[in-house]
Amino acid sequence: MSTKLLPQVLKPDASEEKGENARLSLFMGALAVTDLLKTTLGPRGMDKILLSASGDVTVTNDGATILKALQIDNPAAKLLVSMSLVQDDEIGDGTTSVCCLAGELLREAELLLDKRLHPQIVISGYRAACQEALRALEAAAVDHSADQQRFRDELRNIARTTLSSKLLAQARERFADIALEAVLRLRGSINLDHIKIIKKPGGSLHDSYLAEGFILEKRFGIGQPKRVEQARILIANTPMDTDKIKIYGARVRTDSVLRLAEIEQAEQQKMMDKCRRIVAHHCNVFVNRQLIYNRPEQYFTEQGVNSVEHADFDGVERLALVTGGEVVSTFDDPERVRLGRCALVEETMIGDDTMLHFSGCARGEACTIVLRGANQQLLDEAERSLHDALCVLSQTVNEKRMVLGAGCAETLMANAVEAVAEKTPGKAALAAEAYARALRALPGMIADNAGLDATDLVSKLRAAHAGGFVTAGLDIERGEVVDVGALGITESFKLKAHMVSSATEGAEMILRVDDVVKAPPRPRERDHPHM
Repeated sequence: MSTKLLPQVLKPDASEEKGENARLSLFMGALAVTDLLKTTLGPRGMDKILLSASGDVTVTNDGATILKALQIDNPAAKLLVSMSLVQDDEIGDGTTSVCCLAGELLREAELLLDKRLHPQIVISGYRAACQEALRALEAAAVDHSADQQRFRDELRNIARTTLSSKLLAQARERFADIALEAVLRLRGSINLDHIKIIKKPGGSLHDSYLAEGFILEKRFGIGQPKRVEQARILIANTPMDTDKIKIYGARVRTDSVLRLAEIEQAEQQKMMDKCRRIVAHHCNVFVNRQLIYNRPEQYFTEQGVNSVEHADFDGVERLALVTGGEVVSTFDDPERVRLGRCALVEETMIGDDTMLHFSGCARGEACTIVLRGANQQLLDEAERSLHDALCVLSQTVNEKRMVLGAGCAETLMANAVEAVAEKTPGKAALAAEAYARALRALPGMIADNAGLDATDLVSKLRAAHAGGFVTAGLDIERGEVVDVGALGITESFKLKAHMVSSATEGAEMILRVDDVVKAPPRPRERDHPHM
């Protein structure tokens, strides 16, 4: 008898995992990422050292930064990384929390699947629990925007809470004030390009400060005044030498030194013609992204125009934004060029470096935050921490509702979900109870990272909320359940709501999978044999 063979669909090196095996490999990858990140959560979270292939060292506890640096092969882990990066782009903070919550939801789902619950039942229960959790969160959110002073104080509390789990916790009072002042200058805008951050090694974190206006890490040309009032700024991206012939292989030949001198004279004349067209714009400060040679610089000095060369691309773009000017590359029509304006441009010292300070800019929201610290790695992490606080505050200025932190919001949502689960018939109730346990795992992680008894504290927190003490949360300093509203531990409602919905959707996406097909690896190209 001849056996009929099934046709082979996949290539020989391709692999396929089905059913339980596929789900198990996905859960393992997601939980590995969660276990890596959860030790960084909370005020007592630890940092990670990331060592790149080139030897660069990064010290951080920022979830998005850690996940971006990981070389991950597991598809579920990649989904969590993507989810964390979206949280970073949308809100700016909560990147670790969203991964930890998604991982705990999958950990609970794995136990339910072991009890022979179908994944779709678990997904249905999770979805209903998420809606109930968001309803409870929305009911607990408060809006103090009617009272300007109270709203300002609450914004400052949000900044302090965000910074408390970061490197800047040692100077969080100062940096909370800096972040709040910078965001309030934006007047409701979420465009953080108006805020420039400069990092200068030296001094300590407490020496950092906020400067009004814009600071450019350059200096004026030789022999030019160090101070210009009522500045009219022409911002350009143009080569200041002659426009070279851009044809590959083009050459100019001459058999006479006199002819060579004529060519040089023609090039200089062309360069000086461009300088005269620039001066015709009636500017008194010329900022160019490219190099300004000695001859044009001398001409600008004679004409009373201060020049700045090699301002990097980010520098000229941001300078144009804050001074109300535009970046130009041709100078034939001065009437159509919009100059940037500011009250004063002067050279200033930061550490050992001389920089240009543009104050009284046309756009009043412009400011610069100068960070000082012991080394470059510390300054990089300080910038990431401050950026998180700035993002959260700028979002909260528009979405003005706030909720309490320190595990209060998670416990509130968990108790609301459990209350609904008790009235839900069928197996979906088991999924809702699992969802509540996953929410309650977050304050447990915060307590664990502080070296406290997480089981005892979380059970006390649960009982306090069940007894009507709905502002109860964890005080990590004393290891007690206290009124976190009185401590001023406040978080953005938008951050918390986005975290819950994103984590639920990410866990649901992974739970839906029952088949993983991996393409065969790309074959290496063999070296051609020598002829």
